[in-house]
Amino acid sequence: MAHAITRRDAPYVKGETALLFVDIQEIFCRPGLDPAHPEYTADHYYFKRLRETAIPNQVKLLEAARAAGVPVLHTIIEALTRDGRDISLDHRLSNIFVPKGLPEGQPIRELAPIENEIVLPKSSSGVFNSTAIDYVLKNMNIRYLVIAGVVTDQCVDMAVRDASDRGYMVSVAADACATYSQERHDAALRAFGGYGWITDTATITARFNGLVK
Repeated sequence: MAHAITRRDAPYVKGETALLFVDIQEIFCRPGLDPAHPEYTADHYYFKRLRETAIPNQVKLLEAARAAGVPVLHTIIEALTRDGRDISLDHRLSNIFVPKGLPEGQPIRELAPIENEIVLPKSSSGVFNSTAIDYVLKNMNIRYLVIAGVVTDQCVDMAVRDASDRGYMVSVAADACATYSQERHDAALRAFGGYGWITDTATITARFNGLVK
């Protein structure tokens, strides 16, 4: 019998909870690889936040999820083709193109998927728009979706809003997300805060460790 959900921070339920990492790929998380932002060096705010805060917290989330048996999904920006003929118009105009099979397009080594973890390549900003994630999550009986990734005010934002609109209870690990300035990060959290529960890594990992049965 499904547990009644009466608030956004309702306890996670075992067998109904999943963790989604959004675009945490080498090309977007290592300096000098992203053709859309060649000017961002290692000392840029974005890379410092990734290095010092977001990635360490993502690792904590990953380890806690795996230990608790919480399914982990990774979505990455990657075309279905090598020439990119399938990617969205917005990505073409924004110079966002990761060819199929590009090694730098894979999840960062700290979060490397293990056997049987799901990786969903997307060719738009919204994972619910250009992948079968909704179909997959519903087949897995997922109701509670924890989200972390980059960038906070773009692809993470879309994942949160779209998941909420499709009936998922969304939690966002704010300290496991990053964008190009603190101002943009904070503004995004305020903007999509009504679509989910904005919390932190420590709270989520504690929830994973004490899943409701």
